[in-house]
Amino acid sequence: MVNGAHAEHDSTGQPVLISLTAPPRRALADGLVRPVGSGAAHTVPRLDAHLPDPEVADFLATVVHTDTGFVARTDDGARVLAVIAATVAALCGEDIRTALTSPDIDFLRALEPPAVEALRGVLRAVETDHPDPVHAALGILAA
Repeated sequence: MVNGAHAEHDSTGQPVLISLTAPPRRALADGLVRPVGSGAAHTVPRLDAHLPDPEVADFLATVVHTDTGFVARTDDGARVLAVIAATVAALCGEDIRTALTSPDIDFLRALEPPAVEALRGVLRAVETDHPDPVHAALGILAA
C-alpha cells in the first residue's frame, strides 16, 4: 500500500497504483418500500405494523437478536417512521415504546453508515399496497 492506494503489478512487474474509494453510502430508506409479497423470502417474519405498540415492541425486542430480520407491512407512512425508529431503539438498547410514539427524526437522519446497515440487516423491507404515501413519509429522512 502506498499513500492509501493498493499497489498492483502490471505484466512487466512494475507497480500500478489503484485508488481505493469508500463504497457509496446507502440512505436509510433506499429500496426499503416494496409491493406486498416481494420484500423478502416467505420464511422471514412479517410484522403487521398496526398491531398495538406493546406487541410491536415485544416483537422488535426479540427479532433484533435473530439473524432472520423482518419485513414490516403497512400502508401508513407515519407508522413506517415509527417502526424504523423503534427498530433502531431496539438495536441500541433504548426505549422501544417511546420510539414508537415519538420517533426522533433528527437522530434517524444522523445515523452513520454502520448503523444504517445494522438497521437494514434487521428491517429487510416495508411491504405495502400503497407505496406513494409511504415514500412521501420517508422523504423526511432525507431532508
